[in-house]
Amino acid sequence: MTESLDRALGALYGLAAGDALGMPTQTLSRRRVVELFGALDGFRAGPPENEVSAGLPAGHVTDDTDQAVIVAELLVEGGGRVDPDAFAARLLAWQERIVAAGSGDLLGPSTLRALRLVAEGASAGTTGRWGDTNGAAMRVTPLGVAMPATDLDRLCASVGDLDRLTHDTTVANAGACAVAAVVSAGIDGATYTEAMPAGLLAAEWGGRLGHHVAGADVRRRIGWALDLTRGATDDELLDLVDGLVGTSVATQESVPAAFAVAAAAPHDPWRATLLAARLGGDSDTIAAMAGAMVGACTGLSALPPAPVDTVRRVNALRFETLASALLALRSRT
Repeated sequence: MTESLDRALGALYGLAAGDALGMPTQTLSRRRVVELFGALDGFRAGPPENEVSAGLPAGHVTDDTDQAVIVAELLVEGGGRVDPDAFAARLLAWQERIVAAGSGDLLGPSTLRALRLVAEGASAGTTGRWGDTNGAAMRVTPLGVAMPATDLDRLCASVGDLDRLTHDTTVANAGACAVAAVVSAGIDGATYTEAMPAGLLAAEWGGRLGHHVAGADVRRRIGWALDLTRGATDDELLDLVDGLVGTSVATQESVPAAFAVAAAAPHDPWRATLLAARLGGDSDTIAAMAGAMVGACTGLSALPPAPVDTVRRVNALRFETLASALLALRSRT
């Protein structure tokens, strides 16, 4: 396996592992996560009290991974560009399957609003005007794999193009550009520490794309979260992220949270995802982003084989073909 393929697989399986770890803890308070799971050390089934993940088996992923797969497939089909109409159709079909299966793990508020507008006849390129939540950042990892970070302007423009359907706002673009840039730098061989400056710069550039919405500056929030948690113990880190940085679906909370957690375990994607899953709140998305970023900067070889085998088996995931196809796009770019 080449190093770039190892890192691409690290990003994709890191995302899925983090997503599955956060599946049972999402929406819960940090205190309740501790009461139910103690020192969470692996995959758990969705608890009955969790209205989103109740009944899901241990190791099951959520919409974070499913939507990232949709983006990856459409990037490959489109030769590096995601057609917004095809994207809308795939997301709507996914939602219908999930509803038919009786799952409570539905689309996020920004994506759902945009797709309702599409269903009412709006053009798919005009529907993301109010999308400021973290749906854009949670599913952007395949784009980071498919495009090099050497031209951040072009990378961020591609992120903005991808986000136009559901998250065409300054805040959402800033968060998605930050995650994509770290993943992309990791594919090129950077460590997480080396990749973070690219993520910060991309957040600044992404914040100039799309419609303006009121919200804290994502680039400055990431920098503040990193400074706030630097040198903290695990418990101190989780307290600071939970109590000050925030763990909601707001981009300006969850993306800085993911960066801070990743910085606490820059060489260990499994530990980064475990920390994020213990947060509660939007823990599946925070853990997915942290796992993708650290996984891209360390490679699949840094993830324990057993959790990777679990997410493969439970979700019938086979990222190897997708990763190779995304890297082929990257080489052409």
